[in-house]
Amino acid sequence: MTGEPARVRQMWHLLEPLHAVLYYAPEAFDEAAALGYDIEERWASYFAWRVAPLGAVGAEEVVRTFHSFAPVMVERHVPGIWATAAPDVVLAARLRAVDRSYRALFGERVEGPEFAEAAALARRAAEAAGPGAIGGLGPANSGLPWPDVPHLVLWQAATVLREHRGDGHIAALAGAGLDPVESLVSFAAVGAAPAEVFASRGWSAGEWGAARRRLQERGLLAADGTATDAGRELRAKVELRTDEEAAAPWRALGEPGRERLAELLGEPWLEVIGSGLLLAENTLGIGKV
Repeated sequence: MTGEPARVRQMWHLLEPLHAVLYYAPEAFDEAAALGYDIEERWASYFAWRVAPLGAVGAEEVVRTFHSFAPVMVERHVPGIWATAAPDVVLAARLRAVDRSYRALFGERVEGPEFAEAAALARRAAEAAGPGAIGGLGPANSGLPWPDVPHLVLWQAATVLREHRGDGHIAALAGAGLDPVESLVSFAAVGAAPAEVFASRGWSAGEWGAARRRLQERGLLAADGTATDAGRELRAKVELRTDEEAAAPWRALGEPGRERLAELLGEPWLEVIGSGLLLAENTLGIGKV
């Protein structure tokens, strides 16, 4: 892949780990525990951190907006998370969690000129994100006030951009005729991650198997569960459309700005990846698609 889609995807690969620190850093779990969330597993705080920009919504809206999670899994946490802490309280704690996590990872450099420059560039791109899906996570995060310090601006911009991309990805999956569980099965089939990794989304073995059969009937999966040529072509089209839907912020920033931001993000990206906080294999297929 070359040209604009490749550059757009590169920026996603660079920004996603900087966003995802929130879901894995010990400082974030500390903040979640202080709010009263059970941190024996990460899902209660994950849903609280990620849903809070939408407000105190119910399970049905989260299922629709997140797309890949089984309804039964969402219903275990939503709307119950709001009985523990209201969305505005969660949002304030979210920034405290990122502040502590970034300071633990990057030390005094969060106060330095490179972070300030990266934050300014990323914010310019994020502010150029389109309206996205009605009720989507991109617009919800775009509507939040910007923090006062550069490293939190950088994180929030990364969040706006990744959720903007996610809204476009869901539209691309729908355009390809892939329902939520079919989206995961077809992604596993092209080698984005082993099928076991996608078990975190809560679908039962029966639901997974039924989706495989539907995709086989469409000629998208072989008998062994791997993608056929048609299945690979369909997924490639989904990823290309996702890149196209995510391109507007980077066009607005311009090629010199995008290249400079990529340069500035290189070292923090390496440190996050090298920290061991993030899962080596994930449901996003970063590095494999």
